[in-house]
Amino acid sequence: MDVSLFDYELPRSLVAQRPTALRGDSRLLVLRRSDGHVEHRAFADIVEYLNPGDVLVTNDTKVIRARLIGEKEGTGARVELFLIRKDGMPNHYSEDWKVLARPAKRLKKGQRVVFGDGLSAEMLGVLPDGCRLARFTFKGSFGDIVERIGHVPLPPYIGREDEPLDAERYQTVYANEPGSVAAPTAGLHFTESLLATLRMKGVVVVPVTLEVGLGTFMPVKTDLVEEHHMHAERYVIPEDAARAVNAAKTEGRRVVCVGTTVVRALESAAADGGRVPVKAGFCETDIFIYPGFTFRICDALITNFHLPKSTLLMLVSAFAGRERILEAYAEARANRYRFFSYGDAMFILPRGGMDKRTAKNI
Repeated sequence: MDVSLFDYELPRSLVAQRPTALRGDSRLLVLRRSDGHVEHRAFADIVEYLNPGDVLVTNDTKVIRARLIGEKEGTGARVELFLIRKDGMPNHYSEDWKVLARPAKRLKKGQRVVFGDGLSAEMLGVLPDGCRLARFTFKGSFGDIVERIGHVPLPPYIGREDEPLDAERYQTVYANEPGSVAAPTAGLHFTESLLATLRMKGVVVVPVTLEVGLGTFMPVKTDLVEEHHMHAERYVIPEDAARAVNAAKTEGRRVVCVGTTVVRALESAAADGGRVPVKAGFCETDIFIYPGFTFRICDALITNFHLPKSTLLMLVSAFAGRERILEAYAEARANRYRFFSYGDAMFILPRGGMDKRTAKNI
């Protein structure tokens, strides 16, 4: 399958550079998988599309301040290290991390980079994928230091430096487990009050955790979709979440995934088969979902609008159909929806659309 099949034109003016003034004020494009019918709503209207008994699965990962800016020891030259993933077991005074470095070519093995707050890093070597392995030394808590001196890792299509507002808004209201270097952006639209309303309606809300890494957003550099390989990401399915999802599947209730990261976690947890669809526990996944994939768990999907030729666009195309998705994206562009991380949302309904109970409320 040619990667060019997932390309589309997007005016730069539609790439959201900042969040909406208030969390939850985004627009919502509702797409029915059965016939491609599109409705234009406000995100708060999603309450009308969810039924009592639906299981809404969120990703409670927390974005760390992964961009660290320091100076090259000996020259004072500016260096940026972007934390990607912890390597090995940490101790009380050092941690090894896989990092992206900029500029990278001048950071030879043994070179040190000095940051503020007593933090420094030594380059241990270059990894096969071109990333660096760095050993950070510090006094106190590495996580606390990073939160004090690091920068919010905004994606490159947001053409500005991070601002104080990003520390709050590039994080879901239910973020709990630190470890991601990018936000599970479909969840950014939810407010505490909206979640409370859904629970009062009888929607079951459960969290899983998938540590969002750069691999999810790395561009596809191959000509054929099948030749692309995903980077592995860690995920955890709690017992309560597995129990709720499995009960819903057994009883014919819907599992609604908040974002592609939740889809990848749940479908990975179900990939082993067996009598229990979703297995609780900690694991890693490099699952790559593109058209032709058979979904076992996800019945409906809340998601943002994704980059051309991206693995995320391929995932939603697998779920709703490539032509349906590209047609919906064209309508979103025509109606001036905001795209990507800080942009508007899409709700992809099951093939059966809404049930009678929901239809009466609209």
